[in-house]
Amino acid sequence: MKAKILDINGKEKASIDLPKCFSKKIREDIVAKVLEAKKSEQPFAPSPVAGKQHAAKGKLVHRRHVWRSGYGKGMSRVPRKIMSRRGSQFGWEAAEVPFAKGGMRAHPPKVLSRINTLKINKKEIKMAFESALSATTNAKIIADRYDRLKGKKIENVPFIVEGKITSMKAKELLSSIKKILNKDLFEVAIKVKKVRSGKGKARGRKYKSNAGMLFVLGKKESLKTRSFEVKKAQDLSVINLAKGGIGRLTIYTEQAIKELGNKFKWNL
Repeated sequence: MKAKILDINGKEKASIDLPKCFSKKIREDIVAKVLEAKKSEQPFAPSPVAGKQHAAKGKLVHRRHVWRSGYGKGMSRVPRKIMSRRGSQFGWEAAEVPFAKGGMRAHPPKVLSRINTLKINKKEIKMAFESALSATTNAKIIADRYDRLKGKKIENVPFIVEGKITSMKAKELLSSIKKILNKDLFEVAIKVKKVRSGKGKARGRKYKSNAGMLFVLGKKESLKTRSFEVKKAQDLSVINLAKGGIGRLTIYTEQAIKELGNKFKWNL
């Protein structure tokens, strides 16, 4: 399978033979399985002793002739701590139970239940990686992934550019990428950070951002920008290629294509 190499102005400069990993059968089910297994979430839970740091003596007994008995006092059998005492008369206050002041939470999240223990086979990981790579060369899958691209024709897929683009400054870089992609694709490619609508603003998630484009570089190439995600070919994974689903808009440098063709150990 041959592909065009574009220069910094978006014009065809040469052609390249794509490695076999770019023309494998696309298994969306395997990609989804790997993404599910690779999900990570910071496990959190209340302190194990939260709500229990008190002097409560356990449930009150309701028997006669027992020290600290609740017999005949009309009190429910809940754990109580002594707030005051006068002889054998006690001033009790409920403690520990969820409905009491300063008590523990009812059914709190538990750390063990929030740790992802799903596992995946190495062959499935490799298959998912190749499927995600192949999806970046399929114009129909890319168009279906983005709502604003549905029904539009995408040309020059996969996008492979000369290494000269990595030496450009920020303003020139964005101008070059706009020429390589086109106006519609460029709008999808750039990361946009917005203030979230609704109550989430007050709950630690004020901003939200789209995934944007992925730019894949060779080992000795470098690029600094916040406008889109940049990854080296050797560090590329299914999570990068299929962020939000297969068919992510991706640009490769010529060197990155060669390195992906020589990649025998799948560092995922």
